[in-house]
Order: sequence, then C-alpha cells, then structure tokens
Amino acid sequence: MINDLLLIEFNEEANKTRAMLERVPIKADFKPHAKSMPLGKLAPHVAELPGFGVTILTTPDLDFGKGGPRQRPAFESAEGLVKAFDDGAAKLRDTLKKTSDAAWNESWKLSFNGKPIFSGSRFLAYREMFLNHLVHHRAQLGVYLRLNDVPLPATYGPSADDTMGF
Repeated sequence: MINDLLLIEFNEEANKTRAMLERVPIKADFKPHAKSMPLGKLAPHVAELPGFGVTILTTPDLDFGKGGPRQRPAFESAEGLVKAFDDGAAKLRDTLKKTSDAAWNESWKLSFNGKPIFSGSRFLAYREMFLNHLVHHRAQLGVYLRLNDVPLPATYGPSADDTMGF
C-alpha cells in the first residue's frame, strides 16, 4: 500500500527533524537576514507541520484565510517544540496508516481567502505542500543553528559536527 511506503519515509524525515528541533536555541528574534523569518516563528512552524499533513489527509481542502488564527506551539524551550512535533507526528502516523490507496488520487486544494495556492491530488499535496515543506524549513533551521554555533545533527549523511563515526 502507498501509505506503508510514505510512513517509512515520514519516519526518516521526522527523526531528522526532531534531532534539529532538539537543538534549537531560544533566540526568538534571531534571523539571518532582514527578509528571513525569525527563529521564534520558524521553529514553532516546523514543530506544527505534522498537523498540516493530517489536514491534507483528512480534508478535501484548506483555506488559510478562513477559520481564525491557529495556535502555534509556544517558543519557550526546545523540549516543548519537540513535544509538539512528536504529538503531531504521532497523529500523522496514525492517519497515514488509515489512508486508503484510493484516497491518494482524490483532489485536494489549498487557498488563501479563495485565491488558489495549490490544486492537485492528495498525494501531490502531501508530498509537495507537507513533506517537501517540512524538509525545506528543516534546512532553514540548520542554517539558523549553524549561525548560532549550535552543532548540527547528521541528516542525509554526517554533518561537520556529527560525523557518525566516519
């Protein structure tokens, strides 16, 4: 089944993301560039992303402009971010296990106040809008950590800080 393969992939990416979140320094206003998102917004966003994956798997669409403000995890500690991520990841794993092969071909849409952002299959929404999005922001977190002299965990091989015995 498709969900079995995606679950294996999600678990790999979740472990890497969790390792990054474990090291986040609590420097809410830090950003590497004036146009960059501050760390106090980026890290909670990464921690909340598994919930977006659940939304993709359980709804036909999402309009970011409707439904009021969402509750982001608090930016108080790395442990709190990890807990929020772990809780969301557990829900996503559970939802992935229940997703039928047929559901992956269903349409899914993302918009903001009715303006289309994404329209395509649920599979493509899950991969592009959720999983690739998670990896993208995790890579940003890596830059933020490096610029704060925080050792980076290995991701797709050893980092300069975590050689994994190489």
